[in-house]
Parts: sequence; structure tokens; C-alpha cells
Amino acid sequence: MRFLQELKNWIGEITEIALLLIALGVAAEILFGSTVPWFGGVVGNLTVLLGTLGENGLVGLVALGIILWLFHKKRVAA
Repeated sequence: MRFLQELKNWIGEITEIALLLIALGVAAEILFGSTVPWFGGVVGNLTVLLGTLGENGLVGLVALGIILWLFHKKRVAA
């Protein structure tokens, strides 16, 4: 059981790093445009994702709710 707890902790930490990188990519693209080599297209990709969720109506809203619930659950547990 300890192995599973360690695995959950590692996945949680990797997820937090990924979210921080996404936030950094959005900030870099806002400040410097899409010329930033490693973060180019982050805002465009997020726009497409949100557009796809919006086109799916209630299903997209439920999916967004589940995603937010999972992230909130992770932050409360930490």
C-alpha cells in the first residue's frame, strides 16, 4: 500500500508541475506573443479545448466540473 501512496504523491506532484508550466506558458505568450520557442501555442490550445467543451453543451460542462473537482480534491488533500 505504501507503493500506491508514493505513486499517488508522484503523480500529484507531476500534475502540479504541469499546471505551473501551463500558467508560465500562458503568461509568456501574453507577454511575448507566440514567438516563445517552448511555450508557443499554449493559449491557442487552451482556446480550442474550451471551445470543444463549449460545443458539447452539458457533456462539456460535466467534464469541466469533473476536472475542476479532481484538481480541488488534490489541493485539499495536500
